[in-house]
Amino acid sequence: MKKKLLSLLLCASMVSALVVGCGGNKNSDTEIKTETEEKEATTLTMWLPPLDQDTEGNFSKLLADWEEENNCKVEMEIIPWANYEERWATGVAGGETPDIGYMYVEMYPTYISSGLVMDLSDMVTSADYDEYVFLNRGEMMDGLYGVPIVTGVPFVLYYNQDILDSISETAPETWEDFARICEKATQDTDGDGKIDQYGYAVGLNSGDMSNLYILNSYIYSLLWQAGGDIYTDDLSEVAFNNEAGVEAIEFFKSLQPYMPENVMSISGTDAFSTIFAEGKAAFGVTRSSSSNETTFASDYPNLKNWDYVTSLKNVDYGTFGAADCLSVMTTSENPELALDLIKYITGSEFMTEYHKVAPGAPLTKSEPYVGDPKMERIVTEDRDKWRPLQAGPCGSEILENYAAHIQSVIEGKMDVKAALDESAKYGNEVLKEYYEENK
Repeated sequence: MKKKLLSLLLCASMVSALVVGCGGNKNSDTEIKTETEEKEATTLTMWLPPLDQDTEGNFSKLLADWEEENNCKVEMEIIPWANYEERWATGVAGGETPDIGYMYVEMYPTYISSGLVMDLSDMVTSADYDEYVFLNRGEMMDGLYGVPIVTGVPFVLYYNQDILDSISETAPETWEDFARICEKATQDTDGDGKIDQYGYAVGLNSGDMSNLYILNSYIYSLLWQAGGDIYTDDLSEVAFNNEAGVEAIEFFKSLQPYMPENVMSISGTDAFSTIFAEGKAAFGVTRSSSSNETTFASDYPNLKNWDYVTSLKNVDYGTFGAADCLSVMTTSENPELALDLIKYITGSEFMTEYHKVAPGAPLTKSEPYVGDPKMERIVTEDRDKWRPLQAGPCGSEILENYAAHIQSVIEGKMDVKAALDESAKYGNEVLKEYYEENK
């Protein structure tokens, strides 16, 4: 099936994008002239998931001036998250691709390998790198394949200051600090013989999300802090079962006594909202937002005194922050114009207004920070403490399997090293098949 899909992708990479354009005439009649000008306008197509409650409406308003200036019509297709990758797969298989596509890291390897995503390395300048502060996070697989549009909202470690005060502790900086505080915070506070306050509010049931949420929330941070990664540098094999990878999961396992007893039956989002946010745990993890101070006050009235640590440190810092990008497809007949549109969308003029309705990190030096002051350090002094995933082939398959084996460890079904070796064996077999099919 993979071989068939990749063959279709390779074929699709030769298909020209649908670009509307036709010659005009010099008829002096105003009505005919207007009609002719409209026909002469270039059309750029763009596929996006819903980034807010009315992405098409919000984008359309902010693109009007650019469209007029460039005599271009931008046609957007908003694809639900639930079938986003499926729409890409079926579209490409049918010879249909947009000029511009929104992609997250797990999507890139297949489309880069098939030649559908354009390498922008020779199309950007040092001035672009200076202005677009996250541009280097669009670099992957030896090229620049995207311009980040959604970033600056990493998963961070929140803490309850009241609980830390009650046990005479301050915010943790290292793994050692974190483990010590988790142990001290795990208590029977009402004296009924049962633990009712936890160190770490963790939930390992995928709930209505994929198992990747488990990795986003809890695992990537530890793996990177231990000095590990998902793949080897050449992407030929997985690396999460090496010494650093084992250390990361062994540390996670060591924290289990300080997690809720129902850790395997509760989702990560519920662990945060019903345990940490209700004042029943010292620590919890969720995706950050520039508006957390505002939304937490509204959504979690029992969480009175909180703060966060962007990343703990072991041998290094690291926590997961998405770097979803806009990319130019090689099938586009107007790649320079498509890149200009991407740079406009991610630029200061557009994003300063868009972030008023959909809060996010400033993507350029020129864009002012708009959000709660408490959250600003994530995109300033702590910007180098979070990162996107390493882009590698067969990402979703390998990572889903990795997460499932970590669940087995916490359930007590497998030893850490055995679980990681088994998952690595699966991952390496998938990679071997991938590379054989793409020689």
